Amino acid sequence: MGEQRKRYNEKFKREAVKYIQQQTKTVVEIGEELGVSPGVLHSWLAKYREFGNEPVNHAEKVRELEQRLAEQEKELRAREQRIADVEEELAIVKKAVHIFSKPKN
Repeated sequence: MGEQRKRYNEKFKREAVKYIQQQTKTVVEIGEELGVSPGVLHSWLAKYREFGNEPVNHAEKVRELEQRLAEQEKELRAREQRIADVEEELAIVKKAVHIFSKPKN
């Protein structure tokens, strides 16, 4: 008779996906380690993958973090420019107040 299929509960699947995301090993190596075929692991990854759990050394995560950093730097430069503009306006207002508050002779 044929071999019976192994059934895995959802907790095992989620833990396996989490383990894959934390390792630098290939899916094939982890599959051999866990006794699960790489094809099955890939399908579990597609279903249960949580990108927040992945280490920073994955290329997609690095690109995402670089993009967020660039956006934050752009926002910071815009804020710094706005602060400089407001400080310049304040200096002008202070000079105007000083000039117009002098008594006329």
